[in-house]
Amino acid sequence: MILKPQDLVVLLKMVAVGQEKWSYTTISVSLSMSASEVHAGIRRALAARLAVHLGDRIIPALNGLEEFIIHGLRYVFVPDRGEMTRGMPTAHAGPPLAGMLVAATDPAPVWPDPEGEVRGESFSPLYKSVPQAAKSDHRLYELLVLVDAIRGGRSREREIAIRELSKRLRGFDGDQP
Repeated sequence: MILKPQDLVVLLKMVAVGQEKWSYTTISVSLSMSASEVHAGIRRALAARLAVHLGDRIIPALNGLEEFIIHGLRYVFVPDRGEMTRGMPTAHAGPPLAGMLVAATDPAPVWPDPEGEVRGESFSPLYKSVPQAAKSDHRLYELLVLVDAIRGGRSREREIAIRELSKRLRGFDGDQP
């Protein structure tokens, strides 16, 4: 069993959803993935113990998820950086980090998106549909930005992102085992 980057996107969507009821179909539509991709991702997350069954529900295993994101993510899902492009700000340039850090002179990291309003350095998203999914879910967008700062940011950016991500994971509305 090998985790795929979209598995993390599905788990972060589950965190963003909180206590709201979800189905494979609702998650797949909101993430522009097929229901079978979502189902396979949740199956892999369960096998990796990043998600757990709680009665008839499946919820993220927050402690394991946090540990994986903080200590393993940047070694497993290394971002590709590229040319200057139009896109959606991420890592230290996206919310909530943009307001917490002094603006760098380097180009902002962006997920390539032809509808993007920021010109910056291409930064590969965890999954191809991330920009589209983030546009319709601000909570998910912030979680993805924090994850990108951890996987591709400098030491100070990672430190702040870890602190902010931990706050958001602790604010998850689900009942934890």
